[in-house]
Amino acid sequence: MRLFRTLAATLASSAVAFSAALLGGSQALAVEAPQTAAQPSRIAAPGTDFTGIAALSNCSASLVRYAESLSTDKALVLTNGHCYEGGMPSPGQVIVNRASTRSITLLRPSSSNAGTVRARRVLYSTMTKTDMTLYEVNETYASIQSRLNVTPLTLAKQAPANGAGMAVVSGYWKRIYTCSVQTTIPELREAGWVMKSSIKYQQPGCETIGGTSGSPIVSTTTGEVIGVNNTGNEDGEQCTLNNPCEVDAAGNITVDQGAAYGQQTWWLYTCLTASRTLDLNKSGCQLAKPARR
Repeated sequence: MRLFRTLAATLASSAVAFSAALLGGSQALAVEAPQTAAQPSRIAAPGTDFTGIAALSNCSASLVRYAESLSTDKALVLTNGHCYEGGMPSPGQVIVNRASTRSITLLRPSSSNAGTVRARRVLYSTMTKTDMTLYEVNETYASIQSRLNVTPLTLAKQAPANGAGMAVVSGYWKRIYTCSVQTTIPELREAGWVMKSSIKYQQPGCETIGGTSGSPIVSTTTGEVIGVNNTGNEDGEQCTLNNPCEVDAAGNITVDQGAAYGQQTWWLYTCLTASRTLDLNKSGCQLAKPARR
């Protein structure tokens, strides 16, 4: 996870402050229609503009929908778990259905600010297995489109294939990185966090930086969100903060300085109900679950 160094120096004195520091832009731990599924926005050149992109105070984000979402559903915003305003979730911690009033800036395709929406709750946030926070905002997709003329990106239902074209679209920096998926890493370790099936980027092209955390990884073929950008190895260290290491199926550890990674988001569908809510107890749900007390 990458953070702004100045913020890290200021807040590194306590665990809570440390979490806020990592939050600080860290890349690693960086219309109303009939009651039918709303149709995804048609993008002439997927990943080449800022359609559906959002900015937070410390990270990037995106306005997203499920393939089955209705225009009357409350809209969703996706970012990283380590961008959560309450501080980074601890290893193993899963936050669900927590109230939020976070302000989120939505962008026009040109990257200029379209306006803001406000979160009403955190549906899901964790840095375990994946690294994502999913907000529900206080407006519907139809309302946002009518008021701000902003349309969402659709979440892909499957993991990306090796070699797939991709773009990391940062609302924080209003910058687009393009490259392709190099491979999927079985396990990524960073400090005490463990992420599974991480997306590794084929360089050059996606040398992401602090502040790009939470950016959607957009398929340049379909325009769907295939993951969420979150980390990279900055200094060549092994499994430390801002220096994730790769672990293969046999347990062998590899360090690739300069490598950048994103996390899986399609797992949301495995926990999705017919009413488009998340049920972590649903059979086959692959998201990390809160610890039982």
